[in-house]
Amino acid sequence: MAVTETPPSPSAVSQRANRPARLVSKLIGTRQDWRLYRPAAPRLKPQRSWIGAIAVAMSVLVGWFAFTGAAGEDGNVTLGLFVGAASIQLMAWSFLLAIRIKWLEPLFGGLDSMYRLHRWCGSLAVAAMFLHTRIEPEVKNGVRGASRDLKNFAEDLAGLGETAIYVLVGISLLRLIPYRFWRLTHKLLGIPFLFACAHFFTATKPYANGSPWGLWFGLFMAGGTLAYFWRVVVNDMIRRGARYKIVSSRRVGNNTELRVEPTTRRRVTHRVGQFAVLRILRRGLSEPHPFTIASHPDDDHLLFIIRDLGDWTDKIGSLDLVGDLVEIEGPFGRFEPFGEAGQPHVWIAGGVGITPFLSAVPTAARPNAVVPHVFYAVKSRVDAPGLDRLEQAHADGRIQLQVFDSAAGQRLTTDAVSQAVGPEGLAGAHVALCGPAGLVRTHRQAAANGGARSIEVEDFDFRQGFGPELSREIEALATTVRPPRGAA
Repeated sequence: MAVTETPPSPSAVSQRANRPARLVSKLIGTRQDWRLYRPAAPRLKPQRSWIGAIAVAMSVLVGWFAFTGAAGEDGNVTLGLFVGAASIQLMAWSFLLAIRIKWLEPLFGGLDSMYRLHRWCGSLAVAAMFLHTRIEPEVKNGVRGASRDLKNFAEDLAGLGETAIYVLVGISLLRLIPYRFWRLTHKLLGIPFLFACAHFFTATKPYANGSPWGLWFGLFMAGGTLAYFWRVVVNDMIRRGARYKIVSSRRVGNNTELRVEPTTRRRVTHRVGQFAVLRILRRGLSEPHPFTIASHPDDDHLLFIIRDLGDWTDKIGSLDLVGDLVEIEGPFGRFEPFGEAGQPHVWIAGGVGITPFLSAVPTAARPNAVVPHVFYAVKSRVDAPGLDRLEQAHADGRIQLQVFDSAAGQRLTTDAVSQAVGPEGLAGAHVALCGPAGLVRTHRQAAANGGARSIEVEDFDFRQGFGPELSREIEALATTVRPPRGAA
C-alpha cells in the first residue's frame, strides 16, 4: 500500500528557516535587557532603616586602621592589605544578609533592601579582591600567620579561588543562565571565600592573629563561614517552612492563582503587602520562589498569583497541582500600602504588581479609613489578575479604581495620576508602587517631584542581572535532547 507524504506547509517551512534568526535575536535581547539601573537615592530624612547599611560600611572602613603604618616594598602596602581585608568582610556580610533573618529587616528597610545590599556587598568584594591581587602587598617585618609552607599553600588556594569567583559572579550577572542552575552555582561561592580566609589568616600582617585586630577580622571570617553553611545546609536541607496544601489552581490570562490551606497548626501569619517563599513539593518544582501574598491576613487561606515568566512558572500553569503539598517560609517584607490617618493614599500597580494591594483591599473597607486611589496598568483586561475583586471593591466604595488597558490604547501616565487624585495632586500623599521597573521608576520620580509625603516601593527579586531571560528556550532544548523516561 502506497503512503502519500504530506509536504510541510509554507508557514512551517518559514518558521523552521527563521528559527536560527529568532534564537540569535532572543540571545542578543533588547536594550531593556542590558540596561543598568542605578540604585535610587535615599531620602535625606534619617530613619531606622539606615542603621544596617551604616553598620556594614563602618565595620569595613574601620579596618583601615589595622594597616596604617605597615612597611612594604612600595607605598601601596596599606591600601593593598586594607582592600584584601575589606573583600573578606564584604563577602561575610553578603552571606549573612542572604540568610533572611527577620529581626534584621527593620535595620535595613526590609528583605528587599537586604538582598540589594547583599548583591552590592558581593560585587564590591570582588572589586576589592581584584584590586588586592593587582597591588600584591608584601609586608616587611610583619607577623606571619602560619608556617611558610602553609602560607604558600593557602596563597595557591586563594589564586584558585580568585578564578572561581570571577566565573561564579559572571554566572550570577547573566540572566540567560536559568534560575535553577544559577541557584546551584551561587551556593559554590562559599568555597573561594574559605580559600581567601585561609590566605588572609596565614599571610604576613602587621599584627598577630591573637591580637585585637586579629580577633576582629577573625570574627568576620568565622561569621561569614557560619552564615554560608547555615544558608546552604540548614536553610536548604534541614529547616522547613510551614506545610500547606494546594486546594485550587486557576488560570487568569498568563497568570496562575494558587490557593493553599495549612495542613498543620503551624501557619504563616502575615501583614498586608508581605511576601513569602514558596516551595512546591513535587519533583522538578521544588526550587524556592518568592511571591507576594494576595490574600488578606484575616483569611483562612493564602493566595498567590504567579505570572508566566520562565520555565518554572510555565510548568505551574500547565500542571494540575491541586492536592500537592507546599512549604512556605516567611512572611517577609515591610511594604506598607497605608500611610498616616487622613493622608491621601495612592496605589499604582502594573500587572501582577497588584498583588500587595489585593491583600489590602479588605482593610480599606474599615470605618473611617481613607479610600485609596488605585491605578492599575494591564496589558489587557483578560490578562489582569484580581480585576474582578478590585471592580467589586470599587462598586462597594472601598477604593477608587482606574484601569489602564494597553490593548485598548490606554496608558498610565504621571499626569493622569496627578489629575485623578485631586487639585493638590500628589502633594502630601502616601504613594505605594509595585510593578515593572520602568513603571515604578517613572512614577516614583513623579511622586517625589509632586511633593508626596511618603513613597513606598519594594522589589524582592532574589536575582538581578543583565541580559535576556532564556530559561524557556533552554528548557525546551533540554527537553528535545533528553531521552524519554524508560528509554534504553
